[in-house]
Amino acid sequence: MSSGAIVLAILVLGVTVLGFAAARWSGGAINSLEEWALGGRRFGTVVTWFLLGGDLYTAYTFIAVPALAYGAGALAFFAVPYTTIAYPFAFIVMARFWTLAKQRGYVTTADFVHDRFGSRSLELAVALTGVAATMPYIALQLIGMRSVLQRSGLAPTSESALLFLAVAFVLLAAYTFTSGLRAPALIAFVKDTLIYLTVAAALAIIPAKLGGWGAIFLSAQHALAAAPKPSSIILPQPLYFAYSSLAFGSALALFIYPHTVTSVLSAKSAAVIRRNCALLPLYSLLLTFIALLGYCALAAGIRVKDTNLAIPELFARFFPSWFAGVAFAAIVIGALVPAAIMAIGAANLFASNILRTFESRTVRPPVETRVARYLALLVLAGAFVLAVFIRPDFSIDFQLLGGAWILQIFPAVILGMYARRLDPRALLAGWAAGMACGTWMVAASSFKSIFALHAGNAVLAGAAMFYALLVNLAVAGSLSAVLRDRASARFDAICTGEPA
Repeated sequence: MSSGAIVLAILVLGVTVLGFAAARWSGGAINSLEEWALGGRRFGTVVTWFLLGGDLYTAYTFIAVPALAYGAGALAFFAVPYTTIAYPFAFIVMARFWTLAKQRGYVTTADFVHDRFGSRSLELAVALTGVAATMPYIALQLIGMRSVLQRSGLAPTSESALLFLAVAFVLLAAYTFTSGLRAPALIAFVKDTLIYLTVAAALAIIPAKLGGWGAIFLSAQHALAAAPKPSSIILPQPLYFAYSSLAFGSALALFIYPHTVTSVLSAKSAAVIRRNCALLPLYSLLLTFIALLGYCALAAGIRVKDTNLAIPELFARFFPSWFAGVAFAAIVIGALVPAAIMAIGAANLFASNILRTFESRTVRPPVETRVARYLALLVLAGAFVLAVFIRPDFSIDFQLLGGAWILQIFPAVILGMYARRLDPRALLAGWAAGMACGTWMVAASSFKSIFALHAGNAVLAGAAMFYALLVNLAVAGSLSAVLRDRASARFDAICTGEPA
């Protein structure tokens, strides 16, 4: 076994111990849903920063963003402005949502939707959409882990990689069940530290060995132009709208995923959310450098059938064996942290909104906590099945589709906090139209995120998720104008903190 494989194994085992130890961290009875699912809603600025960073910047981000730059060039950099757009949005919107959730006892966005609109059907639509969008996201984390395990030498064959993945899955499920959100919150400190070390080392070592950034950009441009599907390091004009709509749509979707909402609600105050929105752009700077590693892989002449293997191959080629183990551990741990949060977020939706409906309360019954803990295991098991039995490219396709789906709850969740006269029946119709439209567009474009909209002789390529949201808003807005009911009275009750 190589030194890199040994380092990887030691670091993964170390964070597993942290995961189980987290049950005793920060006090509080772990059998309370507030404690298990949200860490007691008392994480401060530092813990929330690491937790949100671990939640938003996953192993998939660490691998897929540079992989997209490796395969598609400049379009990959939409990830940098979209996170930049998302943080001012969250500064205003998610701080308000935290305040409402604290006052009214919400654990999920579907809790708010039921309390705001009094519609069981709309609550179910929001909850089911959140779960459906989360499952392939967890599967992608596990698929990324399997790729790294194979490249690291710790599990060189597909059979051994599957065995190690199963062991990692069992450990992940066990400490998620035992420690809840405290486990990924504590492990996130290690994960982010390893990622920063890895990126700093990559920027110090790899460009120098490749002749500097000028040589890297030149080589990457030649490689992209010669690819079977030519692209460029400069975004062509026909993709301007695709780039901007993908960035804007992704920004609107980022903070309504169940796992992101779970991390936000674990903060101890709305001020903590605002401070983190001011600090989290540091991760966007990091993401810029991560994306540039895709160009480094092109300049290094790395050729892989699966573009997601480009960055692990780059690290293995340029890092000493032991430090390649550190880099691989950063990716593996970067999968464990968000997978745990995602499982908790999906389990909350199942326990609070699918199996039963939200009732206005600040104290939830113990049975709901027990149900959520076991449901988290089922969510992880379902994601494990996806990771094992579905081809990796299919899982990525489903994740892209999940992005189009999750954006369709934006009108009910986000606009519902501000607009008085939205009708729940209209929102449900808009959601259905957006879901159908988004699913059709993604499928029609061979499960790509960009859809070419034809209008006569003109073609406008844009993000399928963005087009679907426009359809959703048009249906919901027009029908609300016709069906206006008592929605404004419920809105006033929510805003004033009075019973609905």
